[in-house]
Amino acid sequence: MKVESVDYTVSGLKFRGELVHDETARGPRPLLLMCPNWAGVTPRAVEIGKELAASGYVVMVADMHGLDRRPTGAENPMEFLQPLIKAPDVTRARVNAAMDTLTKAATERGIGAASLRAAIGYCFGGSNVLDLARSGADVAAVVSMHGNLGTSMPAKSGEVKAAVLVVHGADDPVAPKSDRDSLEAEMRAAGANWTILAFGGVYHSFTDPSANRPPSSQFSARANRYGYLLAHTFIADAFAGKL
Repeated sequence: MKVESVDYTVSGLKFRGELVHDETARGPRPLLLMCPNWAGVTPRAVEIGKELAASGYVVMVADMHGLDRRPTGAENPMEFLQPLIKAPDVTRARVNAAMDTLTKAATERGIGAASLRAAIGYCFGGSNVLDLARSGADVAAVVSMHGNLGTSMPAKSGEVKAAVLVVHGADDPVAPKSDRDSLEAEMRAAGANWTILAFGGVYHSFTDPSANRPPSSQFSARANRYGYLLAHTFIADAFAGKL
């Protein structure tokens, strides 16, 4: 897999995403924006990008913090998350800019199909891709994996163009059932095409093999396997107009 740094700016701030693609593949491929957890563009996030690219996408790992404010991993996550949670307009501008950057970089290189765009996010990244959908972005699908679901700026009626998939742990304390219920009500009110799958007995961060802090977060081989199978099928069906 080839990994290339791609620089871009949002509201005067500098950002750097990581473009990941299979150099041996031929022809334009679907575009998949990957929004990582609160830690941002880390080596682990790039590895996830490689795994996704191996499924046939051109992937970009989105930078949601900016080059001058990247976590080291030792901080309190809320130090980085709270300002963005309080300013969903800022988050939406950043995730849309990341999607536009992916589209431009992939088409300029002749490796991406600009008409086939989707996004997947993990934890905080799950809220980022939901915000991409809420903003009315012209993407086929967004997938939130154990994501943060709440927002102070709910989607407006008729504005969600993307098919929305939420893959979640039913026992996730970070985004509990009340948040899933609120998201469902929001998606219904917006007239969105939405799906929520909740795995019983599964906590937060179920796709992360290093997560082992039950009942807060814990890897689940079952949820990881079936969650990804559904995510890839959901995106493929959205691209094919089957949803």
